[in-house]
Amino acid sequence: MLGTLLGLALAVCGAGPAGAMVTLSAVSEDPYTNTDSQHRTQVEPDTFASGNTIVAAFQSGRFTDGGASNVGWATSTDAGATWTAGFLPGTTRFAGGSYARVSDPSVAYDARHGVWLIITLPLGSPGGVLISRSTDGALTWGNPVPVVATGDGLDKPWVACDDTATSPHYGNCYATWDDNADGDRLKVSTSSDGGQTWGAVKETADHQFGLGGQPVVQPGGTVIVPAADGFETSILAFSSSDGGASWSATTTVATADAHPVAGGLRTGPLPSAEVAADGTVYVAWQDCRFRTGCAVNDIVFSTSTDGTTWSTPARVPIDGLSTPTDHFIPGLAVDPATSGTGTHLALTYYYLPEGNCTLATCRLDVGFVSSADSGASWSVPDQVAGPMSLGWLPPTTQGLMVGDYISTSFVAGNPRSVVAVANPKCGATFDEGMYTWTGSGGPIAGRDLPRLPATRRRARPVYRLARA
Repeated sequence: MLGTLLGLALAVCGAGPAGAMVTLSAVSEDPYTNTDSQHRTQVEPDTFASGNTIVAAFQSGRFTDGGASNVGWATSTDAGATWTAGFLPGTTRFAGGSYARVSDPSVAYDARHGVWLIITLPLGSPGGVLISRSTDGALTWGNPVPVVATGDGLDKPWVACDDTATSPHYGNCYATWDDNADGDRLKVSTSSDGGQTWGAVKETADHQFGLGGQPVVQPGGTVIVPAADGFETSILAFSSSDGGASWSATTTVATADAHPVAGGLRTGPLPSAEVAADGTVYVAWQDCRFRTGCAVNDIVFSTSTDGTTWSTPARVPIDGLSTPTDHFIPGLAVDPATSGTGTHLALTYYYLPEGNCTLATCRLDVGFVSSADSGASWSVPDQVAGPMSLGWLPPTTQGLMVGDYISTSFVAGNPRSVVAVANPKCGATFDEGMYTWTGSGGPIAGRDLPRLPATRRRARPVYRLARA
């Protein structure tokens, strides 16, 4: 039943964790029942915010070998206090569409045209990349339109829009992905009509291969796209200053020295990118360069004002260098109303308190930190969710899954994330859904300033289902 209280689920399915310091609320859960995917599972959320509205999109009903029964969405128009949830129409055969599966959603808002966008990756013939559009504040969604109508082996689409009214390319939206059938080359397409139609597919000037590109748009209209290289051993970036007509060659942000996460978890050094009001681009990823023997991962970040020259990666000091904690899957937010040394940052991430663990002994948590001074200092970390047993997570061919990425967004000046949280299985059935914290969002604090309220974790539904 939708809206089941976590406390009830724990009472039925066995004792569960109560160690987190933040009160959580459920914003969605998997309603599908097809026998060829895993239920109840929801993974890999992205969020985007504009004004008081924040929208999340995520996979629902994960298949072991890739994709999901559908992509779900959850929208709050009151800065995260209440949510309306639903599922995209016209995508898979479970939602009135023709595709077998769908995957990899991300969210954007086109301010010029007043349109919310969710980009998705359909799996099964004819493939391609899809865009779903909403013109009523992300409360209902239309059937998807193609960014590209065909293509097998595409991966990790992302979308971002130019929302600065003074930009020469105001209202342009940019979709990125990589093409495994073409050597994993990075691809881009541009729309100037609110995502209704999309232009010719372009590549970087050096025809680079990569994965997980995340476009961000500076106030002057330049688009910068951080991405992992094809081997996931470095973070790259490329850009366009002419509205997507052409794209630069890639430049190296930094090497990416990632430690394999224990317990068979599915993770990788994919970037999480955001831009401040002054155009400074921040990109974060998981990296073990600061640890002796590369024993566990930290979250590190680098900045750039032009997409070409990048700062030396800095470590987010979540804990000491001698701790055994492994940190991964960062979701970085930058308050788009802040700039310079007063830029507000927020970071949600997953972690294993004991990185040297096994499938049986690993316990997975979600953490949160923030900075009020562009990353010069950071708040004391908060445990947002967990501990979770890895046996509560759905398996995939690449490991146990909460998502290849997560996201954090600033809404009405406060950071908020929607994350995949797993509870004890009910027999053979999973119980992994989408959750957010209650209240106005996490604090923006420098070191030693107050933390989120120290309440025990509980979960209650704060969403209603949209009408079909």
